[in-house]
Amino acid sequence: MTEEERKRYFDIAMSSALVLFGFDGEDLKILIYRKKDEPYQNALSLPSKYVAPNETNEMIIREMLHERIGINPQNLYIEQLKAFVKVFRNPLGRVINVAYYALLKLTPEIEIQVAERGGVWVKYNDIPDLAFDHNEIVSYAKERIKRRVKRRPIGFNLLPKEFTIAQLQSLYEKALDRELDKRNFRKKIFNSNLIFETGNTTDPKEHRKIAKLYSFDAEKFERLSLKGYDFLF
Repeated sequence: MTEEERKRYFDIAMSSALVLFGFDGEDLKILIYRKKDEPYQNALSLPSKYVAPNETNEMIIREMLHERIGINPQNLYIEQLKAFVKVFRNPLGRVINVAYYALLKLTPEIEIQVAERGGVWVKYNDIPDLAFDHNEIVSYAKERIKRRVKRRPIGFNLLPKEFTIAQLQSLYEKALDRELDKRNFRKKIFNSNLIFETGNTTDPKEHRKIAKLYSFDAEKFERLSLKGYDFLF
């Protein structure tokens, strides 16, 4: 390869953006930041970072989760979306962005940690105009999560260890972007045999109506999956 060919074909940068979904028990949200540098200084964007030649994209995603959010990404559900490759997507030059999404149980403590680092949680359907092609990345991530929650119980990665059926239905309605019949939803969930009563209820001091609390049986799902079980919602 000549020096001219090397410059022509290897002068390309790589980055990774993260669509982080968080559920606070009522609303499904996505994390965004205001850019501190050029290009598009002060514009809103997804968490993103350039990837060095000796780094992997997933390594960068995990670094961002630790640095920008202050959490250990070890137990988070993280999945690669695809590469966004439009030639002029970044005014600094050719940058290929390999995007990911992750699912997070959103707690008040995490909201504080994110706010201290300049992050903002916005509702699932209230995403503002973002820098680069980040709105396109968000749209793609939304379609992916719609498909995933229908066939795999990934929604449980967004819920606390114990949750109510109402919280579970609210999460699925937000992710699927449509209302679900309460009776049919409960029937499908209970027929899946993937949740069980914990024996606990909601705190009457915090909720007017006391409700039973449930948990997801991850071990049962793993056993069923080995037999070819498909969580079709």
